[in-house]
Amino acid sequence: MIFHAGSLSVPMSEMARTFEAAHPGVRVLLEAAGSRTCARKISDLGRACDVMASADYLVIDNLLIPEHAGWNIRFAANEMAIVYGEHSRRAEEIDSLNWHGILLDPDVSFGRSDPDSDPCGYRAVLTMRLAERHYGLPGLADRMLAKDTRFIRPKETDLLALLETGSIDYIFLYRSVAGQHGLRQVSLPPEINLGDPAFSGLYATVSVEVTGAEPGTTIVHRGAPMVYGVTIPGNAPSPDLAILFVSYLLDPAGGGAVMRRNGQPSVVPSPTDTYDRIPEPLRRYAAPPGDAPR
Repeated sequence: MIFHAGSLSVPMSEMARTFEAAHPGVRVLLEAAGSRTCARKISDLGRACDVMASADYLVIDNLLIPEHAGWNIRFAANEMAIVYGEHSRRAEEIDSLNWHGILLDPDVSFGRSDPDSDPCGYRAVLTMRLAERHYGLPGLADRMLAKDTRFIRPKETDLLALLETGSIDYIFLYRSVAGQHGLRQVSLPPEINLGDPAFSGLYATVSVEVTGAEPGTTIVHRGAPMVYGVTIPGNAPSPDLAILFVSYLLDPAGGGAVMRRNGQPSVVPSPTDTYDRIPEPLRRYAAPPGDAPR
């Protein structure tokens, strides 16, 4: 049983088929949701799963470690984009300079996911706040956050049907998901797309507040380059099979190749404070804290 971010649906489906073929008699069950929702299924609902793959490794750190998981391996990168379809209003004129003005057009609608459920949701907010500074437009983020709130959904892939039916014109979405579904996209400047480690310091100048691990608490997420994370929860029913699957996921010639084909480059190995708690067969895919990340 694998709980995973919605943005991993396409590569996870491919990996599940390959893993099943290599391990006759094993059935891989996939359950997609916003990464924070996935974590709360484990922490709040007590649901058992064997692998938890998050669109933000910090979800695992903040909501699962140490009570529900012991370690975290960072494995893939991504970036934010503005995604649209062939029938989106003003699609013929949108670009990396004017996208924010077009999204604020009263005749244009856009969707985003819920920051409390999905990393793509709080990354959309961070992108808006970085855009306000980058383009020198005071108040831009607040205006965007106040618009089209009826099109907020639990996870980013829930918005695809709205785009296909013409209910919305644009989505704050990951570049990889746009490519996997053959959608058009506006590539955002690296100063705001949360995809370039060279701008880590700039990204960290903005933040967003989301719900915390306990009711009534909050967590402040600062902007940072996008990095996915994976763990095996402490209640995994099939921990040995889970190790085999995670090893396949992280193998550059296995799941790593699937991820690259689907627009999500590997960051394996990356340093982690939980290195000493990672199962021995998986340690080669991580690095001790203090090592320079790739």
